[in-house]
Order: sequence, then structure tokens, then C-alpha cells
Amino acid sequence: MSEVATHPRDAVEPLPAIHRSSMRAQEWAGHPLWRPVRRLLKGRGRQWVRPDAGPVMMLRRVLLLVLVALGAVIGTDYMIDIMPQHGHDWAERGLLTLFAILFAWVSAGFWTAVLGAWVMMKGRERRAITDVLRDPATPAEIPPDARTAIIMPICNEDVPTVFAGLRATCESLAQTGQAERFDFYVLSDTNDPEARVAEQAAWARLTASWPGAGMARVYYRWRQHRTHRKAGNVADFCRRFGADYRYMVVLDADSVMSGECLVSLVRMMQAHPDTGIIQTAPRAAGHVTVHARILQFCSRVYGPLFTTGLHYWQLGESHYWGHNAILRMAPFIENCLLPPLPGKTSLSGGVMSHDFVEAALMRRAGWKVWIAYDLDGSYEQVPPNLLAELGRDRRWAQGNLQNSRLVFEPGLHPVHRTVFMTGVLAYLSSPFWLAFLMLSTVLFASHSHLVPTYFVEPYQMFPIWPTANFKLMLTLFGLTAVLLLAPKVISLIAIIGRGEAKRYGGAGRLLLSALLEFFHSVLLAPVRMLFHTQFVLAALTGIKLEWKSPPRNDDATGWGEAFRRHALHSVLALTWIGVILVSSAAFQWWLSPVLAGLLLAIPISALTSHAAPGRWLRRHRIFVIPEELDQPPVLEEADRFAASFPALPRFVDAVADARVHAEALRAIPERPPARGAKGAAQKRLVERAARSGLDVLTRADRLRLLADREALQLLREHLLTRDSHRDWHVRELPPTVAEQQALGTTPPASPVAAVH
Repeated sequence: MSEVATHPRDAVEPLPAIHRSSMRAQEWAGHPLWRPVRRLLKGRGRQWVRPDAGPVMMLRRVLLLVLVALGAVIGTDYMIDIMPQHGHDWAERGLLTLFAILFAWVSAGFWTAVLGAWVMMKGRERRAITDVLRDPATPAEIPPDARTAIIMPICNEDVPTVFAGLRATCESLAQTGQAERFDFYVLSDTNDPEARVAEQAAWARLTASWPGAGMARVYYRWRQHRTHRKAGNVADFCRRFGADYRYMVVLDADSVMSGECLVSLVRMMQAHPDTGIIQTAPRAAGHVTVHARILQFCSRVYGPLFTTGLHYWQLGESHYWGHNAILRMAPFIENCLLPPLPGKTSLSGGVMSHDFVEAALMRRAGWKVWIAYDLDGSYEQVPPNLLAELGRDRRWAQGNLQNSRLVFEPGLHPVHRTVFMTGVLAYLSSPFWLAFLMLSTVLFASHSHLVPTYFVEPYQMFPIWPTANFKLMLTLFGLTAVLLLAPKVISLIAIIGRGEAKRYGGAGRLLLSALLEFFHSVLLAPVRMLFHTQFVLAALTGIKLEWKSPPRNDDATGWGEAFRRHALHSVLALTWIGVILVSSAAFQWWLSPVLAGLLLAIPISALTSHAAPGRWLRRHRIFVIPEELDQPPVLEEADRFAASFPALPRFVDAVADARVHAEALRAIPERPPARGAKGAAQKRLVERAARSGLDVLTRADRLRLLADREALQLLREHLLTRDSHRDWHVRELPPTVAEQQALGTTPPASPVAAVH
């Protein structure tokens, strides 16, 4: 496939021509039991990309590795001296192993943040991918042949969130004057008939009001066969329409991007022909529940430090998070189709965390992957409540554990192998922490009952009094606290030092918000630890994983649901306290935050899920972010469109309501009428629906009707001309579409097309 393909703007066809491209998947190496050895023996492979051994890149990565290893060694050495047996029995050795892994993990986060702070203090990073935007030699205009498809894969999403954000993004892009270089595609995998009708109506109303000239085209395609989830949806689009575009921007259902950001991504791609993916750093905004406000505050205050630090040592081998990013279409089609992982284990099948793997395959093929950490105009939403956040984490845990099978895949860059391993450790750290806490409890209880030995030698004159090395304990505790809290303190100091505290409500409210967030995160840490442990065990044991879209609106958690999901945590905390009191001479007070978090899980989960207290906090400028006090125009427009969104139609409206019926027809592609057995089955379905009503229609039946123009028209005509079931007469049936056309009351034809 050629890298450049033109897409004429004056095409008269309602659908873009399908230019099929072949996507070939390269099989993963070897049998699961022998895969690591076979991969290593297989060597680098034909597509191996030699790691960039530039002195700056190597120095940065070696520096990070040395700092992390040094911190882990020092912390573990202190821990050895603190232990009663100095690590000589099996229990202490197990505790030391867990401590070394966890301390290295915490140390890696600390040094990533510190290096990010150093880059931010310099003010400019010459190796940043965005540096080219400041170069006067970089063309401001996108050439006509550099066409970009902006795709939004959705599945049973909140329709107002999707189409309000889409419209705001489209209109912002139009203001750049370069919108005609872009096309939008809403790629629906929705299998809920009610949501499907709402999508059809929303798309039709959006495009019917489009001015046409100077605007991007917006297409809507519903995929009847939902294979391989989002990755399969994207791959299906690439096969059908990818040849028409040089670049592809991937959005999530809650993504909003400014037109300037989209144009800048294309300009950077044009200026860096060796780059395959540029990932933006989306800023969280959009929800008002207490939980969401805290997550937004953390993301905005502390997130840039870590994202900048990732850029510092990853450079051209960065992360790809699957959305709010631009990809070069030709190498993506050629190299990034993901075959299922072989085997019958719980970690087999379709690749779930496809974004990390696609970035690794893109780099293996010789194309760089960058994070545009300092590019403005990219936004996303966070989960509105704790249970929604944990539901998302369950999918991520499954996907990251799957990716552990690809660590030894031949030809991958070492940095991307590290990305796979850190993704696994992000979730394995939770069972490690739980095991560490449980084992420390057992050790404390066992040693608290030991009678100290004062005379250890024959004829010893003076006793040896037992001592506790409190100095070492305090030193280790302080070192751990520094690693955990220093990045947050550095971020707050940087914000106040740059004079930006007023963008967060002022220095006082900024510090108050940070303090409240600290207590919130401390209390929720053990809850997340237990849930993540459960997710890891579920993934490893093959418990079925449900794949559901997260809520996009401000959903509140009821007290009943909170009790069902967190009651076990409270029981565990009470049992833990009882065991300590019975088995130990003294209470382990350092476990108090863990036990308090588990005991308070139910009220915290329920109370922080509500929007009313979140609005109160916003009025008092607690947990506020700059995007709230000085809202970007694209977010302001998205909120305005969402607030004015009309009532969502139902499935019955696609037949009974003339306007919704016409909108549904516009979103269904025209096909030749069904003949033979298919036509007879269609006729029987229509007659059964008209005669027996809605209850006889399964979900599959309703989706079939919504995907077939002829069947939907036939059903409406049947209801208008004959006796039909009362289910269809929820409202007066206005004139047919044909009658409206004769009267000239139908909406004018739009240049925007529906694609199937």
C-alpha cells in the first residue's frame, strides 16, 4: 500500500470508496512452555530495530537503572539490620524478597518523577517531539495529500458524551481552517438496540445541521460482527478505508481534542518521517463527583511530572495508551495486526492491552514512538466513582498480565520489554504488598511472645539486654515516605514557585486539596490493593472477565452496592484486628491506615460517588483544576452541547416516530433488497413484529431491523396501513417519510455520509 492516497472532497457518492488493504498478522513465537527459549534462540529476526545507542539516550537509561537499583539495595540493607534474625530464617528471607521488589518499584516511580521535575525546571527539552512546532521552518499548512482519519470506536457508550465531544472537536478543528484535511469516523460496536437508535439519531441530527464547506466529514458505521473488541474494530476500519489516509488519530468515547492539537500532531508527523506514533498526554476533566474531582486533581497536579519523566528516559520508545494519539497508517496496517495469543489458558486469546503491543510492534518495524508530553488541547474523562475505576482496572490487569507472555518476543526493543514488565508489576505489586503485610504481621506476633535470652555464653558475667534499633526503623520509614511523597511535594512547590497556584484556587486551597487527597489515597490504598489482588488471581485462574464500557456520566454508587462490593473488606479488617489482639503482646500501630481504609471502604465508596458534594467542593475551589477556572473553548463547547442534548429516542421510536425513523434510515447504508430465503425471513420478522409487538423481538431481532433499511421501512408502512400491536402505538404516528418529502418538510440532504 502506498503511504499517500488522495481522497477527493467533491465526490458525489454518499459513501467513500472502499479501498481494501491487507493486514497480515505475524504469529507469536513457539509453544507456551518453550516460548522464552525459542524466542531467544530465534534471535533478533528480520524486523529487528537496533536500539539507538546514542550517548544521551544510553546515559539517561543507565542513570535511571543505577538510581533505582541503588535505592533498592540501600532500603533492603536497612531492612536486614532491623529484623530480629537479620534475614536468617525463611520467613524473614521471604519478607526481604518482597520488600526488595516493592522498594525498587517505589524507587522507580520516585526517580521518574525527579527526572521529570528536572526537565520541567530546565524549561525546554531539545529532544521533545514538540520542539519542531517552534521551528519557523516547519510548514503551518497541512498538504492536501496528508489526509487524516479521526476514528472513535464506541460500544454501548453514553450517547450525549460521545456526540457532544465529537461536535466540539469538529467545530474546533473547523476554526483552524484545515478541517478539509480530516475525516471523522464513529465506529460503533454497540449491541444494545436502545443505544443503537440513540446513536443513529444523534449522528443524523449532528450531520443535518452541518454547514458543509470548511467542515470535516463525519461518517458513522455500525459493525455487525464484533470481533476482537476495540482492536478488531480499528483493524476492520484500516482494512476498508485505511488506504485513503496517511495518518489516523484514535479517540476514546470520552475524548475531546482541540483543532490546534490535531493540526499540531499532523505537523509533527510530517516533520518526523521516521515516527510511527505520537501519544499526547490527555488532561482529565469533565466529571463533578468527589471521586472524579480527586482523580482529576491528581492527574493535573502530579501527572505532568511522571509523564515528563517517562519521556526523559523513553524518548523514541515511548508508551501508546490507545487513544488521543496519532499513528502513521501504512506501517500500522503492515505491522500491527495482533493475532490471538495461542493456548487455552486464561491469558490466551485476543490481546486486550493492544496499545502497548502495537507500540512495541511499530518500534520493532523501525518506527519511533513518542510522547508529546507538553502538547496542550488533549482531554479525557476519569471514572466517576471508585467501582467504575476498579472495573477499568480489572480489564487493565488482565491485559497487562497477558502481555507478560510477549516479553521474550523476538525483535522487540528492550524499552518496550521493560514497558511490558512494569505493566505486569503495576498489578502484581498489590498481592506482593498484601503478602508483605500479612507476613510482617505473623513475624511480629511470633517474636512478641519470645522470651529474650540474656546470657548466651557459658559463665557470662553480664547480661545482653535486647535492643530495638529505632534509629534504623525511623530512617527506613523516612526513606520510604520520601520516595512516596517527594514527587507530590515537588509538584506543589513547582506550581507555587511558577506563580500558578491561583489556577488551582490559590496556594492555600491548593495545599488543602493536596492534604485531603493524601488522606483519601491513604484510605483507598488498601481497598485498591485487595481488589487488584483479586483481579490478578481471577486472571491467573481463568475466572470469566466481563468487558463493559465504563460509565461516562456522573453515576452514583448506592449504599447497597457499596455494601455488596466492600463488606468483605470490613470483615477482613475486623478479623485482622482480632488476630493481632489475640496473638500479639502489642498492637501493630503501623497497620492502622490499612485497617482504617478497609473499615471505611463502604462509606467512602458511596459518599465520594455523588455529584452534589463535588459541586460544593468546586464552589469552594477545593480540588479545582485550571480547566475549570479557565475552561478551554473546546471543553466549554462540549459541556454546552451535552447540556442541551435532546431526549434520547428508544427503539420503538425508530418505527413509530417519523423523525427518528427518518434519522435511523439515514444512518443505514443502502443495499440491494433482500431476495430468496433472506428476503422471506425478513418478511416473517416484520410481520411477527407488527402482529405480536415488542416482547417477541429479541435483541438480535431488533438489531437486524435497525441494520436493514428495507425491513425498517416495511415495518413502519405495515403499522400505518394495517392493524398492529398496541406496543407500537405509544404515540400518534405522523405521516410517512415519503409523504413528508412530498410536502417538503424533511430535512435537506447532507453532504455527510453514513458508512457500513
